[in-house]
Amino acid sequence: MSSPREEYYGILDLLQRHHGWFRESIPLIASENVPSPAVREALTTDFGNRYAEGWAGERVYAGCRYIDLVEFKCMELMKRLFNAEFVDVRPISGVVANLVIYTAFTDPGDVMMALPIPCGGHISMGKRELGGTAGAVHGLQVEYLPLDYEELNIDVERAEKRMAKLAKEGKPPKLVLFGGSVFPFPHPVKELADQIKSHGGTVAYDAAHVAGLIAGGRFQDPLREGAEAVSLSTHKTFFGPQHGSVLSWERHAEKIKRATFPGMVSNHHLHAVAGVAIACAELLEFGKEYADQVVRNAKALAQALYERGFDVLAEHKGFTESHVILVDISKYGDGGSIEKRLEDANIILNRNLLPWDIKRGRRYTEPGGIRLGSQEVTRLGMRESEMIEIAEFIKRVVIDKEDVERVRKDVAEFRKQYQRVHYCFENNTEAYEYIKIR
Repeated sequence: MSSPREEYYGILDLLQRHHGWFRESIPLIASENVPSPAVREALTTDFGNRYAEGWAGERVYAGCRYIDLVEFKCMELMKRLFNAEFVDVRPISGVVANLVIYTAFTDPGDVMMALPIPCGGHISMGKRELGGTAGAVHGLQVEYLPLDYEELNIDVERAEKRMAKLAKEGKPPKLVLFGGSVFPFPHPVKELADQIKSHGGTVAYDAAHVAGLIAGGRFQDPLREGAEAVSLSTHKTFFGPQHGSVLSWERHAEKIKRATFPGMVSNHHLHAVAGVAIACAELLEFGKEYADQVVRNAKALAQALYERGFDVLAEHKGFTESHVILVDISKYGDGGSIEKRLEDANIILNRNLLPWDIKRGRRYTEPGGIRLGSQEVTRLGMRESEMIEIAEFIKRVVIDKEDVERVRKDVAEFRKQYQRVHYCFENNTEAYEYIKIR
């Protein structure tokens, strides 16, 4: 049996090895990003050891003098970033932000509509029988928004008919939640908002994946299109630490505040709030340029993959208008096996269900698709020409079935020139540099 000291050093060694691996890898997970050195600095501070229950300036705990000032700054910066009247930065994740919206705008037993998981919906939108947050935690009856498989977007006409049918049955949707985990195109919020409200429903929008693009003015503006509340994660296209927030209008402030505390959080990870504040400042300064490049890179990567024989979905629409690319990989194998083979070559992406996979008997462990995101490689300074090189690496592994060790070495060599974080004020520390403070 190992001694406690041996275990201690073993854990630290694994952390350092992870950093070394990511220095030599191509990160394409659509739900991740790399924060700036300043955000990382915030995460190491004593804020992470403190408690601050309640609203800033009205805490249950003493010792929050500077914590309150930082949280007020975070709220004000996020209001500017999204042109929002009200912001709650206390939710500790996107899932918790969704739970805040469920709590503020619905009661258990109410009907909610969202995309099903194989069509891009998130598990936080899922039915009770699937263990989804909306059904299993808040007790909502989840009905599905229909997806147009060709357009990779919500089918407006079918959605209108489904809402009308639910209303006729005495089950009008109390909440309709747009957004998802596979989110290549803006959702039809303004096209459906009036009908949702005519049935007495609330329009909400899960911006977890696209918050950084919305902040950069590059995707859509859900608050101006009819949404009453917007939930978000702060670590995907929004390049802060892992955390969450809710955007809304002043008329909903009190019920959102109460849903967050005491409803969903006690303490709310104050070091992460500080990191979010820094990321807000970076996005205010660099967000438009960054968001533009993220979308250009996603389109370039999708095109390069398509030209190399991959079945990239929505080719007739330019593949994507966000950071997300969805590829039907089934003619080369299942998504799980291909994910693992690419990981062995230091290309990090994830397997993903395609909208039709469940009907064809496929499971999440061996789906027909893979999902890629362009946001983290963009943050590392890569542009359209590098997307072509990345597509070639993927082709060598998946189509050419080249030895993964040879590709891995070439990937590591390629990555040597992309070690700094871009679109931030200072980047003296490399993106994946391991920093000892012990």
